[in-house]
Formats: sequence, structure tokens, C-alpha cells
Amino acid sequence: DVYKTSDLIVTRIAENSFVHTSFKQTNDFGNVPCNGLIVINRDEAIVFDTPTSDKGSEELIKWIKETLHCKINAVIPTHFHDDCLGGLKAFHENGIPSFAYSKTIELAKDNNSVAPQKGFRDPLVLKLGDDYVTVKFFGEGHTKDNIVGYFPREKVLFGGCLIKETGASKGYLGDANVVEWSNTVERIKKEYPDVKIVVPGHGKFGNRKLLDYTVDLFKAR
Repeated sequence: DVYKTSDLIVTRIAENSFVHTSFKQTNDFGNVPCNGLIVINRDEAIVFDTPTSDKGSEELIKWIKETLHCKINAVIPTHFHDDCLGGLKAFHENGIPSFAYSKTIELAKDNNSVAPQKGFRDPLVLKLGDDYVTVKFFGEGHTKDNIVGYFPREKVLFGGCLIKETGASKGYLGDANVVEWSNTVERIKKEYPDVKIVVPGHGKFGNRKLLDYTVDLFKAR
């Protein structure tokens, strides 16, 4: 870990990629660690998923500015649950624009959550220094709106809650489409055959085996 407090842990997973982990108290699963991703290039950063609270987001924003010396170009919540956008207000108050799949904005508003600002329907490509990240919706799974982010330079995929850590259970299925879930992940595998590092929404990051594990977990038996 390159940074650790009771609310926030940051772990370096590649030269320009970091996982940020914050915690959410739940009735069914106890105190759950929730992951997001930070990717950097030439003093610019993009953040996938906010920490679970505004307090955690303030801490993360400060750390990125002071330790990485990066300007945050964007924050991208990967679905509408509060483990992805619970700390969105802090980003907006710091003048950091948020981008999300249009369905995520719709569902956040229906849920009376802080809604991301800029919606997209087609795959989004965001500039990062002299590089870029891609953000894309591949289909339903954990939710109707779950998207993934990809950083080609380091072949890092942020799968969010659509992707499970090895050994994980199916988790919360209240908004899930379990019939489509495996098909959606198969499409991700086809799109990114070179992926090296896969970061799930909860638990340990790994390699493309996490994609296979998730496909198997939700395959019709």
C-alpha cells in the first residue's frame, strides 16, 4: 500500500495505475471494502468510482494532488450504487467533471443520489496526458448500467462490480441480470484479449482469470 488510513487505502498495481479502496457498512455482508481505480499520465489523472463517502473522496482528491501531483481530469462512476458514486459530491465541489453511462445518471436520479454530470451512450474515449482510457457498456450484469474502464498502456481493466474476485460469491443481486451476466463478460474478454490486470469492484485484483471466474459463476447450470 502506498497510502493507508482507516477510511482509505491506495495500492499501486502498475507504474501508472493504483487501486483506491474505501469501506461500506452493509446489513448483509458486513463492512465491505469497495475498489476504484486511478490511472495517471503526464500529471493528469482519471478516477474510476468514488470512495463510498464524501469524506473519503476529499481524502483521495487531496492525496492525488499532493502525492501524485496530478490534476484530476474526470471521475467515472461505473454504475449507480453508492459504492461507485457515494462520494461524488466532493468531486463536483472540487470542480472535477463526472462522466457516466446515460442509464447510470437516470438510475442515480431515481434513487435520489448525487447524479453524474455528463452522460454517454457510445463508448467514451478520454484523453489522459498523451494517452487515453476507454469506457464502455457491454451489457447488463450486476446492474442494468454497469460499465468497465480500460487503460491500454498498462492493459488494466477496471471491471467494477460486474467482475468478481476469485472465490467470491454472487453477492448482491437486487438489481442484477443473472441471465445476461456471463454473456456480458464474454464480450469484454473478446474486446480486450491482451488484458493483464483486472480490478474487481470488491476484493483482490488479479489477471484475466477473474473474467473466466465471473463467467463460470453466472453460467446457467
